[in-house]
Amino acid sequence: MKSFSRADRVVEQIRRELAELLHSEVKDPRIGMITLTAVEISPDYAHAKVFFTTMLGAERVPEILVGLKKASGFLRREIGRRVRIHTTPELHFVYDDSIDRGANLSKLIDEAVAVTRESEARDGAHNDEGQG
Repeated sequence: MKSFSRADRVVEQIRRELAELLHSEVKDPRIGMITLTAVEISPDYAHAKVFFTTMLGAERVPEILVGLKKASGFLRREIGRRVRIHTTPELHFVYDDSIDRGANLSKLIDEAVAVTRESEARDGAHNDEGQG
């Protein structure tokens, strides 16, 4: 079994606490429903990148970021109270577009498969006509 480093445990705790705070304490309507996908922390613990996704669509990301930036002081203060670390990191929120990229890739694959099937069906029909 892989053992987790202290940094791994800290980032997971930060992610959990932030998710809880955003769900229960932050009432900014700009933020809406977001999911925290990952947290990366600098070696000196001074900065944390907090990655998030939203079901509201990429076009809403700028206003979500405004809301998160406005809430970041409160969130940082609460993280300082809840997580035992010597330095409370400054929070930097980053939109995680991997789900969008995955959905687009999946759509492209589906389209390519459909085109291939249509082409094979046409080719099969032409080949059947020549036989007989």
